[in-house]
Amino acid sequence: MNALGGKTALVTGASRGIGRASALALAKGGAQVLVHYSTGAHEAKEVVKEILSLGGRAQAISADLSKADGAHVLSQRVIDIVGARLDILVANAGISKAASIEDTTVEDFDRLFAVNVRAPFFLVQQLLPVLREGSSIVLLSSLAARAAVGSLPAYASTKGAIDTLVTHFAAALGPRGIRVNAVAPGVVDTDMSNFTRTDAGREIALGMQAIKRVAQPTDIGDVVAFLASDDARWITGDTVKVDGGSKL
Repeated sequence: MNALGGKTALVTGASRGIGRASALALAKGGAQVLVHYSTGAHEAKEVVKEILSLGGRAQAISADLSKADGAHVLSQRVIDIVGARLDILVANAGISKAASIEDTTVEDFDRLFAVNVRAPFFLVQQLLPVLREGSSIVLLSSLAARAAVGSLPAYASTKGAIDTLVTHFAAALGPRGIRVNAVAPGVVDTDMSNFTRTDAGREIALGMQAIKRVAQPTDIGDVVAFLASDDARWITGDTVKVDGGSKL
């Protein structure tokens, strides 16, 4: 229960869903957690409240990662809080847009890449001064990066970019003792995949999976916490599929 004791962590998009589950899992492991949010101030404060009720340490922190300087603003706020060292960065914040190739607009495409790719890239860049030997970075990929699911070509391409960044970040930062990995969920019962809350949507999800239940955010958050811990000390440059055996 204290595998992450003494460590500090930033989880982006932590007010709900997989981000919330990751923040709670890290806190239960003993880490101090910065709970980032963009618009969900109330929800983020509830996550902080829950962590504090468990005897952990947490603080809510805001920034709009869709803006060009969003990652820079958030990084400076993080550094002001943690000082000289950040042990764990979980770049979870992301957006999705279901649209065919024909219906995807330039504005949709640019916003998807701004939040899902540009923000993680520049968060890593800006936080490098406080990511030291032994630090761990976890990015969020997706089943959509390796399989055609739904009408998500633009969104899926952002997650393919994340898989590429993992490889390059891990190679570049490994000599500094920093590990970089990603988790690739399948369909998870979150607001982003709320179609699973209908009988028809649930059947679609189960039809793709070897394990016949709909994933919960904790199924992903626990793997994020594992990758952030020293138990995963020899894992880097990997995208871990956490999808119940989807599209085998």
